[in-house]
Amino acid sequence: MTENGGLLDVTIVLVNGGYISTAVGPIEVFSSAGAMWNEMSGRNPNPCFRVTMASIDGAPVKSAYGLRIAPDAAIDEVDEADVVFVSATGSLPSEWMQRHRRLLRWLEEWHKRGTMVAGVCSGVAFLAEAGLLDGRRATTHWGVADGFRKRYPRVDWRTDMLITEDGGLFCGGGVNAATDLSLYLVSRLCGREVAVDCAKALILDMPRLHQSGYAFLPTSRPHSDVKIREVEEYLHGNFRRNITIDELAAHAGMSARNLVRRFKAATGSQPGAYLQEVRVAAARQLLEAGARSVQNVGVRVGYEDSAFFRRVFKRRCGLTPAAYRERFRLRHASPSN
Repeated sequence: MTENGGLLDVTIVLVNGGYISTAVGPIEVFSSAGAMWNEMSGRNPNPCFRVTMASIDGAPVKSAYGLRIAPDAAIDEVDEADVVFVSATGSLPSEWMQRHRRLLRWLEEWHKRGTMVAGVCSGVAFLAEAGLLDGRRATTHWGVADGFRKRYPRVDWRTDMLITEDGGLFCGGGVNAATDLSLYLVSRLCGREVAVDCAKALILDMPRLHQSGYAFLPTSRPHSDVKIREVEEYLHGNFRRNITIDELAAHAGMSARNLVRRFKAATGSQPGAYLQEVRVAAARQLLEAGARSVQNVGVRVGYEDSAFFRRVFKRRCGLTPAAYRERFRLRHASPSN
């Protein structure tokens, strides 16, 4: 705790072109901790944090979708910070990192002072660009993970995790992970009871630790190979039965060896692995619709061996089919066989 009335100081960093919910959510969580639930329960509020919004130059920022928000200060005007929380910006660091160069040195300085530094979603890139995450565990949104791995190869990326903590550095996965990470920090600094009360007051779930299940990329990346596109469409239309490489090659009018080479070059996957992705995608849709029988789902997407289906599904989604159904079933879905 700080000496200033027992409050911990949190600075939420706003960035231009960012996702403002990743700043507003944490502001509400930190501001509510120790206060909102107490008031709702007829007790005196006992706030835990003092929250400051800061932009790099103190000027208002404009979000990715045009919303403007005015900060309380410029980052250089911040005198006290027990926690620095960087909100999310765009998905391509090469386009916006230079514009935010001052932020990198500032984050490094605060971390050296022992301040906890947190980033969420694409905002994690600021921590990585500053070198703070070298040799440390970190996570980010699964959709930008491959690019981040290439740009920051010294970071130990754990993108199956929704939240990571390593050496006073905290990272959150997707945009909605901003509230998860905020509640995690509340629990870490003020105790689980305060965090649970805060979650109840704001009607939030307590932090999840994994983002597995969300990380399912489209089964095809953009490419211009028309023949391979035809093979993909054939796989989508026939995924429920066993399909051999020779069958695909005959459909495409090329040798099996040439098919495998061109398919991998165009899609990034071998035909067999691609077929598994299509099947798992179809299984996900059935599970999200509330299908009761996991074995039946496996059969419907092409797996006679239910144990093998479970292994393939868990390897690709990070969850068993039953666990995935419980977590992601649509709220109003009607259970089906």
